[in-house]
Amino acid sequence: MRMDPISLYDYEARAREVLPHNYWEFIEAGAMDEIATARNRAAFEALTMRPRFMRDTAERKIATTVLGTDISFPVMISPTDAHSNAHPDAECATARGAGMSNTLMMCSTNSNCSMEEVAHAATGPLWFQLSHRSYDLTENLVKRAEAAGYRAIVLTIDAPFPSPKERDIRNRYERPGEYGNFREQLKLASESGEPPPWEAQECPPITWRELEWLRSLTGLPLVLKGLRVAEDARKAVEHGVNGILVSTHGGRRFDSTMSSIEMVPGIVAATGGKAEVYVDSGVRRGSDVLKALALGATAVAVGRPLYWGLAVNGAEGVHHMLEILREEFDRAMAYCGQNSVDNLEERLLNIPREWGPFRTENDI
Repeated sequence: MRMDPISLYDYEARAREVLPHNYWEFIEAGAMDEIATARNRAAFEALTMRPRFMRDTAERKIATTVLGTDISFPVMISPTDAHSNAHPDAECATARGAGMSNTLMMCSTNSNCSMEEVAHAATGPLWFQLSHRSYDLTENLVKRAEAAGYRAIVLTIDAPFPSPKERDIRNRYERPGEYGNFREQLKLASESGEPPPWEAQECPPITWRELEWLRSLTGLPLVLKGLRVAEDARKAVEHGVNGILVSTHGGRRFDSTMSSIEMVPGIVAATGGKAEVYVDSGVRRGSDVLKALALGATAVAVGRPLYWGLAVNGAEGVHHMLEILREEFDRAMAYCGQNSVDNLEERLLNIPREWGPFRTENDI
C-alpha cells in the first residue's frame, strides 16, 4: 500500500503523475525564462535558522489573526485561477480543504466556481481577490463579494498588461471550466454575438486614484497584492491600505525580479506597522513560514501546492497539504525556542550577506 505524502514535494510528484500534461505545465510554469520562479525558492533556502535550546517549549501558540480574523496557523490559500485544472470541484473543494484546517482562502476573480458557490462551500473565512476589469464590472464584483460574506478585498495591482506564459503558448493550453463570476456577462455576449465587455473596451489602468474610488464602494478592508518595493508600500499606507500581499505570482507574471521573500524586510520597514504584510511565492516548508514571520510578515500564503493537493485528493488533499505545513511550522517553532507567534524574538535567522542590512522606516 502506497504511503501518504509526507511533504509538499511528495504532493508535487504525485500531482505530476495524475495531471494531463498541459494542465501540469499551466500550474508549474513561470514567465519567460522562469528566473523569478526559481529565485522564489532559492531565496527561502538561502535563509538559515538559528536554533535555540534549553528552553521550555512544551506549549506553543501558532494561531494568529489576519485583519482581525482568527486562523489556526499563519498559512493561507493564495488566490489562483482555474482550480478545475486540478479537480472537477475546483475552488469549492479548495474552500472545503482550507476550512478543515481552520484557515483562510483568497478566491480569485477568475475562478471556475462563482464567488457565491465558494462561499456556500466554505467553512472558513474568505477574502476576494479583485482584478480590475472596468468600473461597472469591478463595482459588481465588490458588491457581490460583500454580500456573500467575504471579509476583505485583495486588489491585484501588478498585471498592467497580459503576460501569457511561454509554456502555455507552446502547449496551446486551453483553460478548462467556466469563468464562474462572469456567467451572466458571457451569456449576454454569446446571445448578442459581441465580445465580453472587458474585451470590447480598454480596461482603465490601476492607479492610486482608483483606490479612493474602490474605498467608496465598500467598507471591507483592502489588501494590495503584488506590491514589490518599499516606495510603493509607503504610498499604500498613506492611502489607508490595510494589508500588503508581497507576491510575484510564483514568478508567473514578470521575470527577472527579486523573490517575494527578499522584498519583505524593506516593505515591512516602509509600512511602519500601519499595515499587515503577507507573502507568497515559494513557500514549501513549515520552516519557510517561520522565516517569513521572523522577517516581519504576519502570515504566508501558498499557491501551487493547493493544486497539488487538489489533484491528489481533492479537498482532503488541500487539507492534508496544509496540515503538513502546520506540523513542520510547529516543529520549527520548538527547535528555535519560540512559544508564540505573537512574540517571536529577534535574530532567528542568518541573513545572506548579499541581501544587505535590514533597513528601518527612516532609511526608505
